[in-house]
Amino acid sequence: MTAHAAFAATFAALYAAHTFGDHWWGQTHHQALHKGLPGREGRRHCAAHVLQLAAVKAGFLAALLAVTGLRLAPLAVAASLLLDGISHYWADRRTTLARLAKATGKGDFYRLGAPRPGHNDAPHLGTGAYALDQSWHVAWLFVAALIMAA
Repeated sequence: MTAHAAFAATFAALYAAHTFGDHWWGQTHHQALHKGLPGREGRRHCAAHVLQLAAVKAGFLAALLAVTGLRLAPLAVAASLLLDGISHYWADRRTTLARLAKATGKGDFYRLGAPRPGHNDAPHLGTGAYALDQSWHVAWLFVAALIMAA
């Protein structure tokens, strides 16, 4: 398989695993509600989510390798999953991504669709914070796939 095909297949597997894992299998409801809390509790829930998500991604990659016969360097896979996990943890602590959005002039977009303080009057996924979170994760999946395919 060419490097081009390896990149495409690897990125597709990582993207599918991320979408499935971030929403269905890679975190509990409790982790989703608590991973952004300050202190030890938030860090613990976020780390558990990232480890579960990494396991989902490893499973999808294993299926890709088994079905296609693609060969990836184990060190590149491990380094990519570690880098992706670190970037995912960083964004999912929430305050970090919010600060980046503010610093880059995206603070208003980050808050788009968020409930008013003290109210639960915007129960949907269509927030700026969610869009920035997911686009951050996908960008790092791209980097991970480049490293694995190199």
